[in-house]
Amino acid sequence: MPINQLEWNRHQELAAFLRNRRARLSPELVGLPRGTRRRTPGLRRGEVAALAGVSLEWYTRLEQGRDIHVSAHVLELLASVLQLDVDERTHLFLLAHSSPPPIETFSPAQISPTFHQVLHQFGTTPACIIDARITIVAWNRAFCVVFGDFATLSERERNTIWRIFTHPLLRQGNQEWEELARSCLAQFRANYGRFANDPWWTRQIAELSRISPEFRELWTQHDVRSVSEGQKSMHHPLVGELAFDFFSLQTVDHDLRLLTYMPRSRSRTAEKIERLLDTQ
Repeated sequence: MPINQLEWNRHQELAAFLRNRRARLSPELVGLPRGTRRRTPGLRRGEVAALAGVSLEWYTRLEQGRDIHVSAHVLELLASVLQLDVDERTHLFLLAHSSPPPIETFSPAQISPTFHQVLHQFGTTPACIIDARITIVAWNRAFCVVFGDFATLSERERNTIWRIFTHPLLRQGNQEWEELARSCLAQFRANYGRFANDPWWTRQIAELSRISPEFRELWTQHDVRSVSEGQKSMHHPLVGELAFDFFSLQTVDHDLRLLTYMPRSRSRTAEKIERLLDTQ
């Protein structure tokens, strides 16, 4: 059956991408001798095929943009042979399968200096960055004066799910604790589906199930959703009631979220946070 124009274009783009990445690799980079009769830059098709464990005929058809099926396993082999980085690997899967590569394990996030600068530009607006495990990995001063000094906490203590279900003080003065717990846990479960092969999730779920009856009950409900905005009210021990409108923004790689708590207008929350910052 002939393929449509869009499919043909995608196959041609995949072929060009493979040829380009093959040409940029020298034989020495993959442990092969250069020899004296090499006429083209980079690796030969036969060398890539041999390193990936596929036939030269099959790989030639792939580089010609032919309509052939490529398994995820073979794509992973090609990504390894061609020494593709994370973005290039994703691009390879999108061209071959029209979908991103499967996620098997969690990789700790790298927070760039620019991200830190963005956080500190928010002033009296508490802001933080959360990874796919719902762990807070970066924050600004306003976030610390409102929610506590996260620099003194361990990675487990900075995990939002762990804090919600094991920290009794979080319930005191928090009028929306149950809704917060439900929404965060639903996001946690959604991310768990992406990293089901990562043993960290199994350990975390088992430990929380053991020590928190509330977690056990909510976990059995299998809620899956993402909450990008809402409202939050809380009682601060030094300045009293604080009221926020919160929203989160997803980064391009989908593994980090920027979460901000905007002081609600006419609530004097911004003024109270400014007083807290002045005492630091």
